[in-house]
Amino acid sequence: MKWTRISSRLPAAVVAALLVLPVTVATKHALATDTMRMHTPDDQTDQLVAGSATPQLIARQFKFTEGPAVDRQGNVFFTDQPNNTIWQYDTNGKLSLFMADAGRANGMYFDAKGHLLACADENNQLWSINPENKKVKVLVKDFGGKRLNGPNDVWAHPKTGGIYFTDPYYQRDYWKRNSPDMVGQKVFYLAPGQSQPVVVDDQLRKPNGIIGTPDGRYLYVADIDGNKTYRYQFGPDGRLTDKQLFAEMGSDGMTLDEKGNVYLTGNGVTVYSAAGQKLAHFDVPEKWTGNICFAGKDRNMLFITASEGIYKLPMRVKGAY
Repeated sequence: MKWTRISSRLPAAVVAALLVLPVTVATKHALATDTMRMHTPDDQTDQLVAGSATPQLIARQFKFTEGPAVDRQGNVFFTDQPNNTIWQYDTNGKLSLFMADAGRANGMYFDAKGHLLACADENNQLWSINPENKKVKVLVKDFGGKRLNGPNDVWAHPKTGGIYFTDPYYQRDYWKRNSPDMVGQKVFYLAPGQSQPVVVDDQLRKPNGIIGTPDGRYLYVADIDGNKTYRYQFGPDGRLTDKQLFAEMGSDGMTLDEKGNVYLTGNGVTVYSAAGQKLAHFDVPEKWTGNICFAGKDRNMLFITASEGIYKLPMRVKGAY
């Protein structure tokens, strides 16, 4: 996730007023949304998208949206990192504040136990949040006694429970430091029950988006500064093997559909097949498209976080998760 302006935290009165909000599309943004058109390099878009290929604006009241994660019921949770909040958009279309003082959460993911993993870079930590009582457990607070750069995106292996996360360095206005404690920007693996992660790739310029396949065979990691996305296989002890170039495109966030297609973000959303063939691209009317996931009861809604707004796009395909 990359953003350049940090606002102060929401005042208490504002937070209270925003606890539960009806979701409406602002009139002043309706024209821009209605006139958007998807760019299709071939005919794959019609096989992916249901009906109109125009992402629909849900709400645009945030500073910078990121980190969408879907729970077992299909509700989606996402972050507004500059305002230090996590929001919920449920399967009935209701938008509500889930958590204030959210550790400046960035990328998030639900593990097999139903806990919400969050890259909390206020203090450069990896969290596990119990969605029932919102209690926070700090999973990682340092690496060999040094602060992490700023955990950015996270994925949990569905079979082993091991956690993979990216740790690029983006300078934050709320930090007291002005340079990283560690050399390099890395991809880490945290084994179940451990508090110290291990480095599984330190050769990327700036690792960012990350997602793995539901069968536990492959992991995708984007190098956003290197403008490339790689695919790995899993070796012993959670190590990564067989690193291969997947696409000549970096990404902020990513997701997968049931066919194994990979969705990358940044300048809109670009879809690649599992073989690395570019299938489709569609625009989102914001400066930056940060992240995506499939949501809804049937996992057939593509939920998009993009700068100040959140969007949805009905799909013919379902999400991999």
